[in-house]
Amino acid sequence: MTEQKAFGVGPSKIEIAYERFGDPHDPAVLLVMGIALQMLGWPEGFCAELASRGVQVIRFDNRDVGLSSHFPHAPVPDVRAALAGDLSSASYTLSDMAADSVGLLDALDVDGAHVVGLSMGGAIAQTMALEHPGRVRSLTSLMSTTGDLSVGRPKPEALGALAAPVATAREEVVERMVRTVRVLGSPGFPFDEAAVRDRAARSYDRSHDPLGVARQAVASIAAGDRTERLRALTVPTLVIHGADDPMCDVSGGRATADAVPGAEFVTFEGMGHDLPRALWPEIASLITGLVRRAEAVAPVR
Repeated sequence: MTEQKAFGVGPSKIEIAYERFGDPHDPAVLLVMGIALQMLGWPEGFCAELASRGVQVIRFDNRDVGLSSHFPHAPVPDVRAALAGDLSSASYTLSDMAADSVGLLDALDVDGAHVVGLSMGGAIAQTMALEHPGRVRSLTSLMSTTGDLSVGRPKPEALGALAAPVATAREEVVERMVRTVRVLGSPGFPFDEAAVRDRAARSYDRSHDPLGVARQAVASIAAGDRTERLRALTVPTLVIHGADDPMCDVSGGRATADAVPGAEFVTFEGMGHDLPRALWPEIASLITGLVRRAEAVAPVR
């Protein structure tokens, strides 16, 4: 698919870079990526796997990554201060990022979408369902959590990988991504180093903005605990989590499923904080199965 941009998206009137796969007349599945990663984090093969099951797929760059709008003149983000409770450096919130996603749907003339969020993208997807319920036909929260800091905690090795010095040169950025994915990835599945290198290099060539990533991190920290609000959700919900996720412990996924009434909870042994190629067909089947069930209850108008 050809990459495009939607202009004047959402209340902030920002630009969002996006791609579509599949038949635009099929039910829309909106893929919301996690912190630091561009829409390339949703591999083309995974998007094709979804589209082959009768849905149109929309992937996009969140604000502050890739080719969507960045905020270089915003306050300098202070992640350490945010973790200590000082949120004064937050330039925006996950509510703003959820509104961006809804604004993209507006720009594409999509009335409602089946929203799939990964990691921080899962928190954004949950926020969309809470704050824009009429636009979310189903919710899939993937390797994410509720915002309750007592669940979904990262393991020390994950924090160590993320605490490495910020890389700036292209080769350094690619090498750091390889090292990070080795730590955060799925121990039960082969590590596709070539794919990680390719995605990291293409991402760098599109945009490299470490401060943008930090702004996303502060927004995520500032989001707070959604548990009680999630108890009121009525949207069909699927929660998927890796049993061996070092970045977001499986307790985060379990807490999400426990909070949302009627949510289905699926875990995969050997899966970490990534999308191993061997699981693409099964994960795609789970997502599109939820889409079919939700469409049967509330078909697209």
